[in-house]
Amino acid sequence: MDLQLESGPSGHQVRECTADGVRVDNRLLTRSFLLTADRIEDDIALDAVQALDDEAESSRIVERLLARQPELVLLGTGSRLMFPPPRFQAALLRRGIGLETMDNAAAARTFNLLAGEGRRVVALFLLPTDPETTG
Repeated sequence: MDLQLESGPSGHQVRECTADGVRVDNRLLTRSFLLTADRIEDDIALDAVQALDDEAESSRIVERLLARQPELVLLGTGSRLMFPPPRFQAALLRRGIGLETMDNAAAARTFNLLAGEGRRVVALFLLPTDPETTG
């Protein structure tokens, strides 16, 4: 049976996740990035969920997420699930924004599904600058 890739209204799609990066459409991203159905912001200077424990860093990332007006934020924490600090979670929840934390592969699958449904989802994929240093 022939399979054909259909391009729907969802825009960007995650095609592959590895320890070294995430492939969005035909582009391999090797640094942390924000993803919406219509936008990739690849200038995120954050390589681990622990960095969100810093109040200034957490506030900066939350503001960038909120600028995309999401109904839900997906936080991909790399190759392993790691929960963000309570300050980060609370900042989103206070504004009525849902947060789902998962590893990057699960975040990719969830993003593709929700974006394909036309939901206002923003995914923050965290990628270590040195994959060898992550456990």
